[in-house]
Amino acid sequence: MKSFPLKIVTPDGPQFEGEATELIVRTISGDMGIMAGHINCVTSLGMGRAVVVTEEGKREAACIGGILSVLNGEVNLVPTTFEWADQIDLRRAEAAEQRARKLLEDKRLSAVELRLADARLKRALVRKSVASSMLSH
Repeated sequence: MKSFPLKIVTPDGPQFEGEATELIVRTISGDMGIMAGHINCVTSLGMGRAVVVTEEGKREAACIGGILSVLNGEVNLVPTTFEWADQIDLRRAEAAEQRARKLLEDKRLSAVELRLADARLKRALVRKSVASSMLSH
């Protein structure tokens, strides 16, 4: 399979730099797959699973927010949060889910607080899902 240069950089620093044969990420309009020869594009990232396929194999991560660009064959993924599946603390993700669910039950929250709690819940569920899939492999 043909490869392409991929860089994944977060506010915390570089997460990956090398050749990939496939990248799958969740954008704001759904999942998007990138392979060598993909057209130039720029899109915002949603919350979901990212899959990076290289000659060495496949790795999954929780990828939340940010931007993806494909320009002249080079792919740059600049997520707000990016955690490789094997680095996610499942117990911490479960605790975050429970805290968010408890917040969402509070009828006194403002609309902004509700949106923030909902985003925390979605983030925790993505992290749990990615970490759990690592356990089943």
